[in-house]
Amino acid sequence: MRELIGKCLSCNKNVYCESGFFDGVQENGKLLCNECAALKKE
Repeated sequence: MRELIGKCLSCNKNVYCESGFFDGVQENGKLLCNECAALKKE
């Protein structure tokens, strides 16, 4: 099952919860996709 959670604040890509796993990162109430979260850590 795939459920839309929201949009990435950095790139505006849709972020989903897939089969109970969150496909993104939430920091201080801000939603980021995994790709943008990885770039932010570098």
